[in-house]
Amino acid sequence: MEEKKYDIVVLGGGPGGYVTAIRSAQLGFNTAIIEKENLGGICLNWGCIPTKALLKSAELYDTIKNHSGEFGLSIENVEFDFEKIIKRSRRVSNKVTKGVEYLMRENKIVVLKGYGKLTKKKTIEIFNDENKIAESVQAENIIISTGARPRQLPGLKIDHEKIISSKDAMTLESLPEEMVIIGAGAIGMEFAYFYSTLGTKVTIVEMLSHLLPLEDEEISTLLEKNFRKRKISFYTSSTVESVVVKGEKASVKVKTPEGEISLNADKVLSAVGVVGNIENIGFEELGIEVERSFIKVDKNTYRTNVENIYAVGDVIGPPLLAHVASHEGIACVEGIKGISKGGIDYDSIPACTYCQPQVASIGMTEKQALEAGHKIKVGRFPYSASGKAAAIGEREGLVKLIFDEKYGGLLGAHIIGAEATELIAELGIAKKLEADYDTIEKTVHAHPTLSETIMEAAGDADGKSIHI
Repeated sequence: MEEKKYDIVVLGGGPGGYVTAIRSAQLGFNTAIIEKENLGGICLNWGCIPTKALLKSAELYDTIKNHSGEFGLSIENVEFDFEKIIKRSRRVSNKVTKGVEYLMRENKIVVLKGYGKLTKKKTIEIFNDENKIAESVQAENIIISTGARPRQLPGLKIDHEKIISSKDAMTLESLPEEMVIIGAGAIGMEFAYFYSTLGTKVTIVEMLSHLLPLEDEEISTLLEKNFRKRKISFYTSSTVESVVVKGEKASVKVKTPEGEISLNADKVLSAVGVVGNIENIGFEELGIEVERSFIKVDKNTYRTNVENIYAVGDVIGPPLLAHVASHEGIACVEGIKGISKGGIDYDSIPACTYCQPQVASIGMTEKQALEAGHKIKVGRFPYSASGKAAAIGEREGLVKLIFDEKYGGLLGAHIIGAEATELIAELGIAKKLEADYDTIEKTVHAHPTLSETIMEAAGDADGKSIHI
């Protein structure tokens, strides 16, 4: 079997892999990408994109049903078609993945379908659906971007019927009456909002002390207040002891600070994190180092301990975000080309949760800043004081900015409210450019816009906010 030779072969076609391949081709490398399923990976096929389509349907339904009267609109007998909501989500996903296929062709990237396994330092064998070798390729450099999959907890084995993954939750045939969601990270919160808005009785169980436990505590508390209004139940500082399927229901035994309780559900969604896809790829044979299911790399070059083999994205561990994977891939191939100045800035990664209200953040929480020894200034501005928020009926929210008291630099930014996931980009640029509160406050923001809340919060940090 004749082996084709490439400068770079990317193993895995998700946001880390396909972006890596495109940048590689742009830099003049003869590039191939290996993917056993659809290009786009979990994000485009079963994560970021289709979930946002689902959430938009829920948001529109909620607005029309519960808030149309506030806008002078009279709309009666508002209904939804659950099957059509799911089908639209799949159509959106399919359209976006087709776009990635187009980008591969435009950039003259060779797409190799199958399961890739490293057999030598510069050789990958590609297996077909029948687990037979269909092709073998050689590469001067190999970049692994095989992603991750949902973690299976002891006693909580996903059976795809009663105990489901996030992928299953996107394609249910009917709306469950009751759902228990285990894990209060971004995935859990988004599905809690989606299903509760459509009428499912949702209960969340979280081991740590707050929903969205990695976010600033003040922001998490505001989200909890909103979820209570939505009749979403949750138990924090609690653990799932067992899940037993009995007929059409699952019984979930939960240990809470107040004692043990039992919850019944049609579906139990496990959203407790992920593990890297490292099995059967040839790591053991080549001696590639892994730690707790993730590949160990130099975060400046993304090289493994094997000279010409690199890895990016979820398979190298947190932060487990599509945009991180993409930028790691770009930094990796630019490093191979010799034009990169190192890895990405992990202290300035935006985190976004697309429930309603949305939550977005970048940098340190208030607690982290204090623990790091900073003397800080904190600026806050509520959506309730924003003219634009009042005009669009979105008065619930808060912008919270954390600055270093001595130098005025932005240490962290936290937003809960309408379009938080869009607003956070401005603060990412501000942090990257080392802007202080005075710079942000004196940057003229158009009126009326939600972005003015950022300007006002920066002013508040220095006692100069106008509208509070």
